[in-house]
Amino acid sequence: MPPQKQAQQKLLIKGGKVVNDDLSVVADVYVEDGVVQQVGPNLNPEPSTGLTVLDATNKLVIPGGIDTHTHMEFPFMGSRSKDDFYTGTKAAIAGGTTMIIDFAIPQKGCSLTEAFDTWKSWADPKVCCDYSLHVAVTWWSNKGAKKMLAMGITGPEGHELCRPEEVEAEATQRAITIANAVNCPLYVVHVMSKSSARVISNARREGKVVYGEPIAASLGTDGTNYWNKDWAHAAAYVMGPPLRPDPSTPGFLMNLLANDDLSATGTDNCTFDTCQKALGKDDFTKIPNGVNGVEDRMSVIWEKGVYSGKMDENRFVAVTSTNAAKIFNLYPRKGRITVGSDADIVIWDPKATRTISAKTHHQANNFNIFEGMVCHGVPVATVSRGKVVYEGGVFNVTAGEGKYVSRPPFPPYVYKRVRQREQVCQPAPVKRAPYTGVVSGRSITQE
Repeated sequence: MPPQKQAQQKLLIKGGKVVNDDLSVVADVYVEDGVVQQVGPNLNPEPSTGLTVLDATNKLVIPGGIDTHTHMEFPFMGSRSKDDFYTGTKAAIAGGTTMIIDFAIPQKGCSLTEAFDTWKSWADPKVCCDYSLHVAVTWWSNKGAKKMLAMGITGPEGHELCRPEEVEAEATQRAITIANAVNCPLYVVHVMSKSSARVISNARREGKVVYGEPIAASLGTDGTNYWNKDWAHAAAYVMGPPLRPDPSTPGFLMNLLANDDLSATGTDNCTFDTCQKALGKDDFTKIPNGVNGVEDRMSVIWEKGVYSGKMDENRFVAVTSTNAAKIFNLYPRKGRITVGSDADIVIWDPKATRTISAKTHHQANNFNIFEGMVCHGVPVATVSRGKVVYEGGVFNVTAGEGKYVSRPPFPPYVYKRVRQREQVCQPAPVKRAPYTGVVSGRSITQE
């Protein structure tokens, strides 16, 4: 059946607790034409052909997750990430994520629009859920790295040592300072360290318009893995910025995420298998940077955030979808279950458990950095554009069913704060008394 007809199916989700970022209420959800039509108790739409009913009794009905940061089929360091836009988005829906925002990375000398068009041409025929794009402007220096190699440090631990936490914090502070000087909002991706997180937290408390994005990896594991005696294990965790070896970092970042010092979550999903990582067997600078997470993010955050008691179900929805939708001007089309919103919905079982493993995940990689983690909180059904695309471990989706979602500039959620800062920071006009004086023997009055 063509994708445009798939969205016409009617769907009734009965008996669940609808959880938005600000409110939880037991209610049914009725969907038609890919859009939420009704939310309320005991809905009984007229019987018709094509009506699918999902029983959500004793389960949560939440907005589909938005992964703010992915790199699907990304050409990098002479290789290409394993998850393409098909396998990556298929894994996403299995984990309860119904939209990704991927990074288009221009090559040197390539225009930003050319990179955008290239990434879109890769994504459109393959995506299984909705997506959007960031376009990056990047450069970096290899001076720290050369020093480590000169000292004889060639293993994965060198990757962290040449990118110290202090440098991440300094770069974050510099970006905040520059953005604040021109009254521009700032979104800091993949916050990996306590120091960087503190800089963001302090800036927000000073009223600066800055948002921080920890990722599943920085919330669920740490950089002690770089010193593992198994080289392949250590290399699996190499990413930039690196995970930090302080084992208390994930809990610290989760605390800040819970209290709104950090705002949204992504994954930086950029998978390279063991053979690809082995390109840097004798030189850590040649290890392709990237980890998995697009399938694991929702469960990891529920386990480390909600199940641990650090945040409630409403904050979970905020940090996995709603805040991202507001920051990137997708709200309330995305990130909320309400009349008129896209029917991107997940039925979430907070009592079920799953053990993360490369043997059972759907990401196209031969290892998983969360291997063996037991997670309380499991997506039992995922709805994308009004269609049940995943239920009980079974997929019902084809490549290209997802759509590109454009994001108008100047999201009100962000720029309302910018305008408020302008009003607060702008000095009040000084009303001066008229000046009367004498210039060259003539009497003058100046208003």
